[in-house]
Amino acid sequence: MAKKIINLLILLPLGIILIVFCVANRQSVTLAFNPFRPDDQVLALSAPFFVFIFIALIIGMLIGSAATWFAQSKHRKRAKVEAKEAVRWQSEADRHKSRAEEIAGQLPSR
Repeated sequence: MAKKIINLLILLPLGIILIVFCVANRQSVTLAFNPFRPDDQVLALSAPFFVFIFIALIIGMLIGSAATWFAQSKHRKRAKVEAKEAVRWQSEADRHKSRAEEIAGQLPSR
């Protein structure tokens, strides 16, 4: 319940700010990909300014996520190896336990 309230307190103002940002930046701008001839319409894209900002934000988030994922790959690999080792040790412990119970069952009772 507290998590929902905190999310509401953070996401609601953020959403309002984004809506105000979009309304304030509705003017159409042209993004030219040809630095030598900026008036070339083949390599130019016209859209409202907030569209370019959102695209840059999304691309930045994707690049950051990919960088984090690759940086943490050694930790995921180590966790996978240790999980396999834990399963192996657990099966060995179970084997020893069953063997001990078998030996205990063979001992004469007093």
